[in-house]
Amino acid sequence: MRILLTGGTGLIGRQLCTALLAQGHELTVLSRHPETVASKCGENVRAMTSLDEWTPERTFDAVINLAGEPIVDAYWSAKRKQVLLDSRVALTKKLVQRIASAHQKPTVLLSGSAVGYYGNAGDAALDESMEAGHDFPAELCAAWEGAARAAEQNGVRVCLLRTGLVLSKRGGLLGRMLLPFKLVLGARLGDGKQWMSWVHIDDYVAMVLRLLNDASLKGAFNMTAPASVTNAEFTQTLAQTLHRPALFVAPSFVLKLAMGERACLLLEGQRVLPKRLESSGFQFAHPRLDGALQDLLQ
Repeated sequence: MRILLTGGTGLIGRQLCTALLAQGHELTVLSRHPETVASKCGENVRAMTSLDEWTPERTFDAVINLAGEPIVDAYWSAKRKQVLLDSRVALTKKLVQRIASAHQKPTVLLSGSAVGYYGNAGDAALDESMEAGHDFPAELCAAWEGAARAAEQNGVRVCLLRTGLVLSKRGGLLGRMLLPFKLVLGARLGDGKQWMSWVHIDDYVAMVLRLLNDASLKGAFNMTAPASVTNAEFTQTLAQTLHRPALFVAPSFVLKLAMGERACLLLEGQRVLPKRLESSGFQFAHPRLDGALQDLLQ
């Protein structure tokens, strides 16, 4: 297939490119830094600097939309919230516009979202039938998904990727946590009761490939492992895997003072179940956190 990928130079995108190239697909990556695409994504991957380059005569069989500015890296001022919206919602709307104008439309759009769609749901087990929450991350995800669903009006199969915490030894959340935990500075966050819905990056890529290739699958999908854990459990499991103690606690009030509204990303969570993918017969290679961490770190 001829595939257009946004967010291809990110942590997930790079590994996904490797898998797609191995299957023989022809890849084009949308990037603001086209000079980095070949080194990050593969020598044979084409770079696109603007969606204006997608003319009606140009054909893509599939679009995978993973782009979005990091949500946790900067204070959520009104300006920053607009940047987060534009990098997700506005970009997705432009993609759908290009799909609508294409002479030969792609058959499928896989579009990013996040488990933050559900808001702070406490201990409730969440499958894809649950409604959106009401905080900023939930509203962001709902708008993002709404923009992608508009492609259905053009006969495109749309899959919404409600992504959890993707674990990879190459960076991301786990990459940020490794050094403090190795230095015995790892800490539980607040009371540690908040849920963390995670997924091994190999399973994540396998789920994306399944959704790309299975024409019977459409709609929202929880892109997480089946066994969510609390922050306290995650902290202890990571510490044990690294053969280190986890002795500290990061108090909630300190995180709120330091991060403002963003602290909800650390102190609140979602207990998410990948019900629809499991019902389709998808088999996880790393369903449990201890096994996933051992695979990644040992």
